[in-house]
Parts: sequence; C-alpha cells; structure tokens
Amino acid sequence: MKIISSRDSKAVDRLLRPVRGSDRATRATVAAIVSGVRRRGDTALLRYARTFDGLTEPLEVSPEEIEEGAARVPPRVRAAIASAARNIRKVARRQLPRGWKVATQPGVVVEQRVTPLDRVGCYVPGGRYPLPSSLLMTAIPARVAGVSEVIVACPRPAPVVMAAARAAGVTRLFRVGGAHAIAALAYGTKLVPRVDKIVGPGNRYVAAAKALVAEDCAIDFYAGPTEIVIVADKGPPEWIAADLIAQAEHDPDARAIFITTSGALASRVSRAVDARMPGSGPARAALARHGGIIVVKDGAEAVALANRAAPEHLVCEDQRVADGVRCAGAIFIGRYSAQVAGDYAIGSNHVLPTSGAARFRGGLHTSDFVRISTVQRVSRKGLESLAPTVTTLARQEGLEAHALSIEVRLR
Repeated sequence: MKIISSRDSKAVDRLLRPVRGSDRATRATVAAIVSGVRRRGDTALLRYARTFDGLTEPLEVSPEEIEEGAARVPPRVRAAIASAARNIRKVARRQLPRGWKVATQPGVVVEQRVTPLDRVGCYVPGGRYPLPSSLLMTAIPARVAGVSEVIVACPRPAPVVMAAARAAGVTRLFRVGGAHAIAALAYGTKLVPRVDKIVGPGNRYVAAAKALVAEDCAIDFYAGPTEIVIVADKGPPEWIAADLIAQAEHDPDARAIFITTSGALASRVSRAVDARMPGSGPARAALARHGGIIVVKDGAEAVALANRAAPEHLVCEDQRVADGVRCAGAIFIGRYSAQVAGDYAIGSNHVLPTSGAARFRGGLHTSDFVRISTVQRVSRKGLESLAPTVTTLARQEGLEAHALSIEVRLR
C-alpha cells in the first residue's frame, strides 16, 4: 500500500478527492431506462427486469414465498438477523423526532407535528452476495417511524433476504433491481406502487437513477462508492490493515485511507496490507486505485485532513480525534469499535453519505421517514400583539396586501 507525505500536496489531493461513481455514459443510459419505465410502465419494467436481472419468476414475491424462504435459512443465521434487528430498532426508536408545543407569546402557540410517510421504497442490492443487512438498515427505521407500507426492491432476493424482510416487517418485496426498479418506485406502475421516498445503497446505475428521479420523488442521498478513513498513531498494524481491506472489498472504487504521524506505523501497516491482500478481487483494485497512507506532522493536521475527506466511516483511536472531526458519516472510537460491527449489529445505521456528503448530513435516520409540520394557533389577543411586527415587516417588503390581511381581522 502506497505511503505519501502530507507535504506532497498533489498526491494528497488525488487521494482525498471523492470518487464519483457516475459518468456521462451512465447517466445517459439511466435516463433512457427511467424514461422508458415512466412512459411504458410494466411493459418496460418487465423487459428490463428480464434483460438485466434475469427475471423468470413473478415480479412480486408472495407472502407465502417469503415465509417459505425464511424457513430455509439456518437457525443461527435467523438468530443473527434477529439480534441485529433488535439493536437497529433500539437506536431507531431513540432517533424518532417528537412533537411539541410552545407559546411564543400570550395567545400565540406553535406546535411541531410529526407524521410518518405513507409509503417508502427500500432498495437492496443483489450483486455477488445477498445483503440482508441493507434491508434491515433501511426497512426497520421506516417501520419504527410508523410508515405503513414498506416496499423492497431487490433483483435477486435470496432466502436470507426474505428472512430479513420478515424480521423487519416489510410489506411487499419485488424481484427487480437497477435503474428500472428506481423508476418504478418513483413513478409507479400497475404492479409496483409509487412511493413517497426511496432509500438504500446501490451501484452507479442505481445512484444515477436516484439522482434523476429526485425532482419527483424524495431520496435519502446520493450514495457513491464506500469510504473509510482511519486516524491513529499506535495500535496493532494488522488490525488497521484488516479494517482497510474489509472496507475495500465492497467495491473496486472504494476509498481506504490511513492517516498517522508515525512513519514506522505507516510502514508496518503497509506491509500488513500487502501480506493480507487477496490475490485478486475488488479489495486489491480499490487499494491500488484509491487507497493510501498519509504521514502527517501532527494530530492537528490529521484532523484537518480527515475533515477535508469528509468520509463515510471514520475510525480513530481516541476521543480527541473524534471531537475534532466534524465531517464524518459514522465515527468509531477505540480499538474494539470495529467499523465492520457497525455494518451489521451495533445498531447505528450503515446507510451513510459518501463522496464528501458528510460535510452536510449524516447517515440514514428515523427522521428521514417522517414529515415534520408546524401548526399555528393564534387568538385575537395574540394577533393584536403580533400585528405591529407583521404589518411593519410586510410594508417594508412592499407587500401591502399582506399587511391588510392582518388589519382587516382587527377592525
């Protein structure tokens, strides 16, 4: 694994630059697919599903099939799903926004009302291996928020995904993936209902489709290739190497970076990565293209570079670094807070912002599945006390009718 000095500004820039998973050709392909599903509905959807997903069975997985599939999953795997689901549910419940009322002055009351979305679409990738954890992380917060219909799209829902769907309380499950699944969820077809919001990770076609439909259907955020930044000056190099490789194995475009003040530790971690690296596969490609070790002069520079990277995952050895890094999707503190545990079972959500988006938001949250509305109640006395402020500001903005709408009530 390559080692660079923080003084090599060009090399640091290349390493910290967000990896974009979409390009012009991808966006053009996705635009044609989305347009086709929007205009031709199920005719286009089924054609794309057969072509890209290899669909040979009915598009929707029946409740009976879900039960039968879940029953085929080994008991120890079902137990692991149940354990992860419990922890995710505990965290999601604490995240749920609450309603409140406040009197801003006598006769003027403002209320916050929290209501769940009606229908949500959860995308679960179906690549080389099934991903039940992605289903749990998206569907459970939606159910905790009170969403009555949770629709899951997965191109190849293996039995373990069906077991996760059962544990999470999924309403309907469809055998469909890619940009055509996103289009169906965003605009609806006769077979697939239209949803209020689409959440969940996916490949570059899914990400591009989510970005495209965002004008018409809410999404969680643009999800690009996964990222990890580790900041440490000590610790077992084999553990640090293992974390870098683990995250890199997700995607050949994954970004895995180690930042340290210790040149000796940098060398040991580099050797450990090379020794543990699989002979081929996405981890090797990711670390060769987007991985690296940066040796910095002090802890302040390490924190500054971590903030600049705004990573999806930040792993650090002590609280001081965690307190200094403001821009990170999820932070793991201490040697035993393995980032991989967060992928599955800690209870925090693993659907996180990438490509620098941690500068302005965190990961998927129960609040992503609710509407927050304000309700106002004003008495005559309250309006009388507000009137001078409202009419003065309205006329300052040249909005005479605004001022008159107050005055006509008080004549």
